[in-house]
Formats: sequence, C-alpha cells, structure tokens
Amino acid sequence: MESLSDVQIGFIGIATLVTLIALRVPIGVSLIGVSFFGIMAIVGERAAWGILGVIPYSFAATWQLSSVPMFLLMGFFCFHAGLTKGLFDAARVWLSGLPGGLAIAAVFGAAGFAAVTGSSVACAAAMGRIAVPEMMRYRYDVSLATGTVAAAGTIGALIPPSILMILYGIIAEVPISHLFLGGVGAGLLTAFGYVAVIMIRASINPELAPKLTEHVPLSEKVAALADTWPVLLVMAGVFGGLFAGLFTPTEAGAVGAFLSLVVAAIKRSLTWQNFRNALLETLLTSASLFIIAIGASMLTRFLAFSGAGDYLSDLVVAIGAHEILLLVGISAVYLVLGMFLEPIGAMLLTLPILLPIIGSTGFSLVWFGVLLTKFLEIGMITPPIGLNVFVIKGVVGDLTTTSTIFRGIMWFLVADLIVIVLLMVFPGIVLYLPSLMD
Repeated sequence: MESLSDVQIGFIGIATLVTLIALRVPIGVSLIGVSFFGIMAIVGERAAWGILGVIPYSFAATWQLSSVPMFLLMGFFCFHAGLTKGLFDAARVWLSGLPGGLAIAAVFGAAGFAAVTGSSVACAAAMGRIAVPEMMRYRYDVSLATGTVAAAGTIGALIPPSILMILYGIIAEVPISHLFLGGVGAGLLTAFGYVAVIMIRASINPELAPKLTEHVPLSEKVAALADTWPVLLVMAGVFGGLFAGLFTPTEAGAVGAFLSLVVAAIKRSLTWQNFRNALLETLLTSASLFIIAIGASMLTRFLAFSGAGDYLSDLVVAIGAHEILLLVGISAVYLVLGMFLEPIGAMLLTLPILLPIIGSTGFSLVWFGVLLTKFLEIGMITPPIGLNVFVIKGVVGDLTTTSTIFRGIMWFLVADLIVIVLLMVFPGIVLYLPSLMD
C-alpha cells in the first residue's frame, strides 16, 4: 500500500481536527492532540515529543504575551470595582431625549467600557447589570433592551485594548499598536450603526422605547460627566502614554492594571473579596487562552511540516480567485464558525491556514486583523451559541427568554453586515489612523 504524502497527512489532520471539535472535544486538546500525532507521522515520535516540550515554553515566554493577563486584570479590576457605572449614567442623562435614548446610552456605555477591557463577555455582563434594569423601569421592549446590550458588548473586542487583536498581532507578527488604532474606526462605526438601528426602530414604533418626559437639569448633567473620571483617568493614562511613546503596548497592560487598582483604591470600591475574584478570573481566563494558543502554535508547526498551508495558498493563487470571492468565502467560514465556536478558538483554529493565503493576496494584515475581529464578534451574538446572548440571559434571569433576546439581536446583525461591507469597500476606515504612525 502506497504511503501517504506529507500534504495528505496535513489534510487528514485538518479533517480530524474539525471532527473532534464537532464532537465537542475541548479545542485546546484537539489542537494539541492532532498536531502532536500529525508531526509524529511526518517526522517521527522523538521529534514530536521534542516539539511538544519546546513550543509551550517558547510561546508562553513571549514577552508580548504578558500584556494579555495584564489587560484582563485591568478589565476585571474595573468591572468588580464598578468603575464603569458612571459612563452609562452620563450617557443616560445626556441622550435620554433621543428616540431610544436609554438604549443608545447602553451602546455608548459599552463603547466606554470597551476601552478598559478586552472582553466582549465582560462588556455585556457589566452593561447588562446596569442598563437592562434601567430600560425595563422605563417600559422598554424587553427584546430591544436585551438585544441592544448583547450586541453592544461585541464592541469590547474592537475598541482597544482587545485580547483578540493582541493574540492576532503576535501570531501574524503585526504591530499591536497599529491594530489598536485600526480597531477604533471599526468600533466607532459599529457603535454608530447600532445607534442608527435603535433610532430608526424607536421612531417607527415609539412603543418599543417610550420617550422620557422628565427634565434633567444642566447641573445634574454636568455632575454625571464628573462621575466618569475613573474610566477616563485609566483610559488617558493607558492610551495617552501608549501613543505618546512612554511605554509599549506590552507594558500598557501593566500600567492599566496598576492605574485601575489605584483608582479603585481611591474610590474605595474594591473589596478584598472582589480583589481576589479579579485575580482568580484573570488566572483562569489567561490559562485557558494560553492552552488554546499553544495548540494553535503547534498546528502552525504541523501545517508547515506537512506543506498543507502552502499547498492551499498556492492553489488559491493558481486558481486566480478574485479578491472579492476570496473575502466572501472567508466571511462565510467565520460566520458559520461563529455559530459554534467562541471567538478566540475560531481565530486560533483558522489563522495557521488562512494567514499564508492572505499574505499571498497582498491584503493588509492590519486591515484583515480588524476585519477578522469584527467577524468573530458577530459570532458572539449569532444563534445557536451566541455567548453574549447567554450572558445577558444569565444577568436578567427569568425576565425574558433566550429566544426573545435572539429576536432582538436580528436588527443589529443587519447593521453588522453593513459595517462589514463598508470595511471591505473602504479599508481606509481601518487603515487611516495606523498610517499616521508610519
């Protein structure tokens, strides 16, 4: 019997990986297992054990990767200390006069919270606890209220700091500061798209979001702005120092974690128990991310040994597929994966395969990284998984059903698809700010 070629082994490994994930085997275990046995089949058992011993350390010891737990810690400190509540309160008193004003406030509150955390889940959970009860108190439609907050949470991975962008930057060897700046345009465009959806729906059917009739005096509005100082101070310290060149993106995470802890101490809003919870959640989240990332690093090595990645890249070039067709195909892949996998897993699973293909087309890797982040965030609100939806369901409890939240999401998915098209047609939305650093 003729032995399998290295490329055939590579494709068998990819098929096995997809099968294991479909069977709900943890993605980190699947990545490491398939890569280990694939490398063993190509270069032998001794080499496979050697690679398994080297890659986890060499990847985890990457200096840039230290920013991941630091940014996570910054977000968890801000979350547990309640430093972001003032953002929603300020947006509420200033925007309440608009159609769907409270829902719009939730969107901008989420955008502000996104600037102190890289997690969509944390963003949705925080705004869910703050904004949904407020909207329900003013008799907002429950699907609009919960759908708005679940969708707004996705801004968390677009506006820096973004854990997804940090991991992408390390793997694709792209400057993380450029990705952060590129994400600002995409994040703001997403926020304004959501605001447009809310205003249109509330204008057509005012019963969805009854207009607030109470008059808010100017003094109260000014006082509400003053309450935003904790987050503004952390944001100014992190991003002001980052883009002024005082420290690197890697060091910015540690600066942010320290600043958020200092601000929480000044406000006396972080208890010892919440401090411990923030540390524990940071450790657990970082460990799970690193296991998946180590598996993705091993998959990259396996595909390099097999030649499967280069084969696919050469095939795309040989076929001469139009750039638009390629983007449509990639879009379809990520929209489908987003229905079943959490974003980081989907990204680390596919990057070893897609990066050589993207590199061969001449697309900007910064632009693709931001576009990829947007695709993955759409997956956070698409059925049947829609992690943000289940986070909101956990926050509101028996107030509504999961299907009702998904129903409220659909309008925002339309806005997301429009944003995707705009980012593809006008890449300058992403690339303008990074170009200023060149």
